[in-house]
Amino acid sequence: MLNLDGSKPIYVQLAEWIETEIIDGTLSPDEKVYSQNQLAELFTINPATAGKGLTLLLEAEVIYKRRGLGMFVALNARAKLLAKRKEDTLRRLIQELLNEAALLGVDASHLLAMIEAERAQKKGE
Repeated sequence: MLNLDGSKPIYVQLAEWIETEIIDGTLSPDEKVYSQNQLAELFTINPATAGKGLTLLLEAEVIYKRRGLGMFVALNARAKLLAKRKEDTLRRLIQELLNEAALLGVDASHLLAMIEAERAQKKGE
């Protein structure tokens, strides 16, 4: 759901919410996306804010418009979003991890060993 009191603009959160719906398969290629008014009602936000979120997705070519019918998920949307999220999210998390490791005095070899240990544990689950 959206964090209406958060620092990230609501329309960006809305776009990310729809992106997640596409990534997790809730919305499939060529499936109709929620309308501006449906989103506004669902999240109790201004329809213009909902429209702005949809515009972000249109500009990123994640959704497309069919005149008179609404907006639909692009065929390559999931692959595009996965690539974007992997790059953006992992880069951000790595930067946070490196900053915290530097603050705590953890060197690269220890950090890598910790990552490998966690990875091995995940495989064993």
